[in-house]
Amino acid sequence: MTIGYAAALVAVATVLVLEGPRMQDRVVAHASTNLHNLHQGRLGTLIGSAFVTDAGPIYLWLPGLVCILALAELQWHSGRLALTFALGHIGTTLIVSLGLALAIWLHWAPVSIARVSDVGMSYGTAAVLGALTPSIPSRWRASWVIGWITVGVVSIACNQMFTEVGHLIALILGMLAARTLPPLPRRAPHWTALRLSLLAFGGLFALMMFAEDGPTLAAAAPTAIAAVLVTQWVNARRRPRDQVAIA
Repeated sequence: MTIGYAAALVAVATVLVLEGPRMQDRVVAHASTNLHNLHQGRLGTLIGSAFVTDAGPIYLWLPGLVCILALAELQWHSGRLALTFALGHIGTTLIVSLGLALAIWLHWAPVSIARVSDVGMSYGTAAVLGALTPSIPSRWRASWVIGWITVGVVSIACNQMFTEVGHLIALILGMLAARTLPPLPRRAPHWTALRLSLLAFGGLFALMMFAEDGPTLAAAAPTAIAAVLVTQWVNARRRPRDQVAIA
């Protein structure tokens, strides 16, 4: 799936670049899963929006995306990766749309937000990131969860945009999906140097995807590191007590 999806993204991005900015704006507006399009019954945007991006030059972020998807595909298989990505992309889009509709109805948000473009692969990617949780070694799993949730919360606090809320929702959906989907038929493979490299580069990409800009990244990264260190410290203090209780 990883190679096919990356190839599709490159193909779409290449066509849009060749057609020019005006056509790109039209395609983004047509493929967006905003409230206006969904209200018009354009449900195809729930799928098409995953293949259209407005996140800048594709060569800057595609390698990081490939790292995350390739790692997940190595840990699981193509079918589970596709299911998790689709759940995150479509499920989060519907939840965010419902929240925006409620916010407009309660006059918490302007009506103009219904036409704001919302395309790209970030929701699906965040869900895949969350679904990797069971693959993380048990001694680091709690820190992984706390760290990424912290990144999501700080990004929301700094940017205060619905896309940041969507990233956090997708992350949690992925974590929940990993616990509810049928177990894999075989034990997850060991963490090799290749998989650790994919995790490192993919994690860096995910961090920048959540933060979206430099100031938010500068706030989210140290806060998440502090949360991870505190979580590890708490776990280290609890571990000897658990061992004594077992003895």
